[in-house]
Amino acid sequence: MITVILVVHLLIAIALVAVILLQRSEGGALGIGGGGGGGMMSGRAAGNLLTRTTAILAAGFFVTSMTLALLQDRATGPSSVMDRPGPIEPFGGSQPPMAPVVPETPAAPAAPAAPER
Repeated sequence: MITVILVVHLLIAIALVAVILLQRSEGGALGIGGGGGGGMMSGRAAGNLLTRTTAILAAGFFVTSMTLALLQDRATGPSSVMDRPGPIEPFGGSQPPMAPVVPETPAAPAAPAAPER
């Protein structure tokens, strides 16, 4: 189920990017499909169609995103510390504390010896 929704989600994302790139930009020549030259649709009709298509694809992207998030949450179970039963043990578990390590006293230095010849 999750795989099917994920594939649909990816197809919607690719289509959304394509439709956004086809739109005419406000700032200049950034859009791919913003050129002049006749065609079947006028500039206004193409703008309305692309705007409506963008809104529909964006709604589909939002719905599939939320659906994937909810399905994944149900599949993995609770992940919050507050949702887990039982007491929370302190760091280190329930082992008794160790006795402090006392350093040994250093040995007395050896007397210097004369070098051998």
